[in-house]
Amino acid sequence: MKKKAFPAPSDSTAERKRLKESDAHKKHWMRWGPYLSERQWATVREDYSGNGDAWRFFPHDQARSRVYRWGEDGLAGMSDNHQRLCISLALWNGKDKILKERLYGLTNHEGNHGEDVKELYYYLDNTPTHSYMKYLYKYPQAAFPYDQLVKESTSRSRIEPEYELIDTGIFNDDKYFDVFVEYAKDGQDEDDILIKITAHNRGPQEAPVHLIPQFWFRNTWAWFPEGEVKVPSLQKKGDLVIEADHDSLGKRWVHFEAIAGAGPDLIFTNNETNEQKVFNNVNKCPYAKDAFHEYVVNGNQAAINQKDHRGTKAAGVYKFEKVPAGGKVEVRVRLNKKPPGPAGKTQAAAGVVTAEFERVIQERIKESDDFYNQLALKDLAPDLRSIQRQALAGMLWSKQFYHFDQRSWRKGDPIGPPPPPERTNLRNKEWKHMYVDDILSMPDKWEYPFFAAWDMAFHTIPLSLVDPTFAKKQLDLLTREWYMHPSGQIPAYEWNFSDVNPPVHAWATLQVYKTEERLYGTADDLFLERVFQKLLLNFTWWVNRKDTEGNNVFEGGFLGLDNIGLFNRSEPLPNGATLRQADGTSWMAFFSLCMLHIALELAKKNKAYEDIASKFLEHFFHISDAMTYHSGSEEKSLWDSVDNFFYDSISWPGGHTQRLKTRSLVGLIPLFSVLALDPEYVDLFPGFKKRLNWLLAYREKTRPARVFKKEDTKESGSFLLALVDQTMLREVLKRLLDENEFLSPFGIRSLSKYHKDHPLSMWMNGQEFRVDYLPAESDSGMFGGNSNWRGPIWLPTTYLLVCSLKRFHYFYGPDFKVECPTGSGIMKNLEEVAWEIEVRLVKLVGQNKRGQRAANGGVDKTDKDPFFKDLVLFYEYFDAESGKGLGASHQTGWTGLLAVLVHQVGNKCGQS
Repeated sequence: MKKKAFPAPSDSTAERKRLKESDAHKKHWMRWGPYLSERQWATVREDYSGNGDAWRFFPHDQARSRVYRWGEDGLAGMSDNHQRLCISLALWNGKDKILKERLYGLTNHEGNHGEDVKELYYYLDNTPTHSYMKYLYKYPQAAFPYDQLVKESTSRSRIEPEYELIDTGIFNDDKYFDVFVEYAKDGQDEDDILIKITAHNRGPQEAPVHLIPQFWFRNTWAWFPEGEVKVPSLQKKGDLVIEADHDSLGKRWVHFEAIAGAGPDLIFTNNETNEQKVFNNVNKCPYAKDAFHEYVVNGNQAAINQKDHRGTKAAGVYKFEKVPAGGKVEVRVRLNKKPPGPAGKTQAAAGVVTAEFERVIQERIKESDDFYNQLALKDLAPDLRSIQRQALAGMLWSKQFYHFDQRSWRKGDPIGPPPPPERTNLRNKEWKHMYVDDILSMPDKWEYPFFAAWDMAFHTIPLSLVDPTFAKKQLDLLTREWYMHPSGQIPAYEWNFSDVNPPVHAWATLQVYKTEERLYGTADDLFLERVFQKLLLNFTWWVNRKDTEGNNVFEGGFLGLDNIGLFNRSEPLPNGATLRQADGTSWMAFFSLCMLHIALELAKKNKAYEDIASKFLEHFFHISDAMTYHSGSEEKSLWDSVDNFFYDSISWPGGHTQRLKTRSLVGLIPLFSVLALDPEYVDLFPGFKKRLNWLLAYREKTRPARVFKKEDTKESGSFLLALVDQTMLREVLKRLLDENEFLSPFGIRSLSKYHKDHPLSMWMNGQEFRVDYLPAESDSGMFGGNSNWRGPIWLPTTYLLVCSLKRFHYFYGPDFKVECPTGSGIMKNLEEVAWEIEVRLVKLVGQNKRGQRAANGGVDKTDKDPFFKDLVLFYEYFDAESGKGLGASHQTGWTGLLAVLVHQVGNKCGQS
């Protein structure tokens, strides 16, 4: 079955032309984008406590009143690329006790599975230059059930499902607004931003709503001695215009459309902490951050600046008292560099004219359609086409401005109180060099509004389809000196930069390089070489720090696969034991092969890289020996020749080892280490070829080399580097494709279903350590409230598995077949097996014949309601038996890989 290639995008589309202008630095199309976080409160950056409890140090209840130090958040937000001026939407339905300025969710302490956003919102469209963006927020007409959500969630156990907003009944009888927020840039001016807000009353009765577009400056001045930083300003200029003046951003004007009977009412305050409310201190500034809440919700006229109508935060309040049932209201606002006419009359000068405004919006929509239509197969079913577009829109909406100066954070701010002494040894003390001021791809802008290293590697795969320049920059940034530790370690994520993520960045770098070459005809050798040079440092760090016994067996953590086994693998084992990780060792073999492949690509133009490729070939040999051959000792091998599977093992003081017979991803990850080399490709590198042949001859009589050659075929001379031979591959695939073990109707389980009836238990120091098959959520908080690799389906590891099967197929060809599913009698080659897994993954979000999406968890409202059924959420992981979405609901980061998979399965995703 031949793999379907993505169509090569045409340079003729308007969006591609903008991308080329941006790459050539002719126009700054990326200056404005969806860079506003969806949660800044309770992040590590805002935590100045002595105990590191970020959730309690800066809770949601303080977010409307207390100024952030390192970033901003908002609803359906936008900002410039240094987050100087921010834009977002605020809403009020006349009943809420809080002005809806940001998304609400539970803290790690409140949710029965950890932090959890409790809103319904969707990313509908976005182009790479953010020339057009569309966002949907479902706003209830009843009072938002804050207390109900907390009370019910805290009362539930870990084995119970999460209590979601839709479970409260607040959307019953359709009593809600669909609020669409659209941003469009003028086709000729990257600084001309059109904002359209449309609220549809889906309910059976008329209902009120306030639509409040907000503009404010990130507070960069309050942390320094007075006069050191110039304070920007927002000031009223006539009835419909606000002037925004910033020292580095310059002057801009916000133009509001007048709507008879609705407004706008232009209001002003300052982005300053309400000291009296938060800390019971005297307010230094009479107008504080929460003034709009006070004014709109509580009717407090004195809260806003009505004297000179200026501040660092402003808004236009549109009050719609009666939106008809089934009706809609619209608000139009424009931000640009065009000053108003006399007395603030903006209709002609600024272009806030309905006909012209709508023309620009419609042009950007058409251009977005043109851009995405060329990425999709012509015969792709409409539902799959929609899924692909929403997945890519989510990837682009998940960009965020991330600012963090580790040294300043630890030291404390000049005018603030000194940090408590406990912070000296709190977290990330070894990362004093960290200074981040970039646009980064977030895993989830509410649940994980911070970069996560191995997540980001997977993000770049779908991102490279639409914007390879941005994808490359993400990989490059992680290896730059202000991110990477001097030791060569790549920072994991802000809760603990020193945690260990699987080394997937070399793989991602090569994939992005190849995707850009295939789709856009550009082989960016400079990018490949500069990242490769930094990854050499990272590889050395792994070898020096995570192979304590020096025997090429690796250990020590793996955040992201943290609770895949019996023990917390980020912590030392009792009794001085060492965990010998089959997956850790396999990841290093995988890392070696990826580095080898990159070195060969670079050797096409610089023969010195042939030597480096040979070095990684030897590394691969050493690691493969440790995995499957250990001085002739079956006991020390990580391959169990009785069970025909890979397992972790414990190395006890004194030399004794014990296998931990958990059938999990641990035993499947060795399949990732595979590289096929065609003879004509190897012939390009005579030095490498000579070394390869010498090593094979030298090792032939001593131990298996894990290099396989084709004989007596037209491909004779091809090489396959892999940790498994044909026999081992067949044995592992028997378990992988067994529906009573790993093969789920919706992909690959992270733990074999075998452990449902055969849990693994071990006693150590009077404590039982146990692994049970858990298809949905974890029953333990040991590894974090929402972490579970004991059964559910995860996109990134399954995607790597699919890629590996295709590489095996490339070498073995169509005649190598296995039973799929195991016991079915149906024989398939490995590309067909990979395709079968892809189809099952797409079934997670694709509609079946009954119009249901497995990820929706059987909720009729989301499956069948005309205003829900076409909306897709990209969850963090999925129930292995039902396909229900779990974890973060907008983990568009790595689940955005569905944009790639949908394309590859085409219309044959099994509409059952």
